[in-house]
Amino acid sequence: MSRLLVTGMGVIAPSGIGAEEHWRTILRGESRIRPIEGFDADLYGVTLGGQVLDFVPEEHVDGRLMVQTDRWTWMSLAAATLAAADAGYTSPEDAYATSVFLASGSGGNEFSQHEIQGLWARGPKAVGAYQSIAWFYAASTGQVSIRDGYKGPSGVVVSEGAGGLDSIGWARRVVRRGTPAVLVGGTEAGLCPYALLCQTTSGRLSTARHPDDAYKPFDRRANGHVVGEGGAILLLEEEGAARARGVERVWGEVVGYGATHDAFHHEAPAPDATQYARAIRVSLADAGLTPDDVDLVVADAAGTPELDALEAAAIGAVFGPHGVPVTAPSSWTGRLMAGGSALDVATALLALRDGLVPPTGNVEEPVPEHRLDLVRETRTADLDVVVVLARGFGGFNSSLVLRRYREQEAA
Repeated sequence: MSRLLVTGMGVIAPSGIGAEEHWRTILRGESRIRPIEGFDADLYGVTLGGQVLDFVPEEHVDGRLMVQTDRWTWMSLAAATLAAADAGYTSPEDAYATSVFLASGSGGNEFSQHEIQGLWARGPKAVGAYQSIAWFYAASTGQVSIRDGYKGPSGVVVSEGAGGLDSIGWARRVVRRGTPAVLVGGTEAGLCPYALLCQTTSGRLSTARHPDDAYKPFDRRANGHVVGEGGAILLLEEEGAARARGVERVWGEVVGYGATHDAFHHEAPAPDATQYARAIRVSLADAGLTPDDVDLVVADAAGTPELDALEAAAIGAVFGPHGVPVTAPSSWTGRLMAGGSALDVATALLALRDGLVPPTGNVEEPVPEHRLDLVRETRTADLDVVVVLARGFGGFNSSLVLRRYREQEAA
């Protein structure tokens, strides 16, 4: 297939509104994991989260649309606008030339919670018509498509934390079949009582009460992850189409993708990292690259001892012990489910642009048995190829290969 470029980036995350604010926060090593605001989270045994406290939805979403949709869709609408503006992309005359393929791992939780509360308190007449669409996993894809008039083949990927990468995998197929531009990625808003209760059942959330004690990936004191909200939406364009419209800046190039499934258990992870490692190898083969070509790995970083050990084993199996720098920027924001892997892609592209590796936060005692070159302070590096990893609850494994874009290669 022709080259696939990332030309637009929109970030709505605990680390900031917009790509540059997010990047500055991460490079400063500023944690955005804080006590959850808005309700008494102590009742659920989990008190910390990565909230987007400076997001004002009225500044991004029409009020008439807000009443029809959930907070996660507000964030997707805002991020999609930022991505298109960043790329200088306006809806082409051919409405079928743009697709929307987003990911979701949680859906419209807060909207549904309010409607269910109304149902039990006042009966069926208290439930509005928008309940039928606001909670649905495809709501953000649909609302972005409708608002912006994008009529290309669209859809939603539901593979939990791996979804942000998997949406890019699907976008490659869409472009291969003739659609020149696709919006990918996604956002989440899982910090309301109903959503938090659902996530605590996984047993993977940290119950620590102080941010410094929570979400410590690859650390001896790893005790679970912290839930976050937000994410990122990216605009992908086929190279010829992007150059034809005079694109001024390219963030990077998508060159490889691989996905596998453990096929082991609906909740418990497989006891080895075979399928996770295979996803990495598949993505590298797809890119026509070898492990020696990779300059950085952005890890999934589940934050539990068992899952961290499995990820370290997969990375070691492909790259060798201490074979490649590894970072986990999600440690500053919390894990954002599908929005988190999309945000990691945005972070990787910013790293490629600036030649800077963002640090992993909150790690005091790295587990030596993992044998990782874990980046704990911002590091200068000549980055050309970055691999982004993600896993989804239930056995999903995904790997994406990004490369710095060089115009001379297109000549």
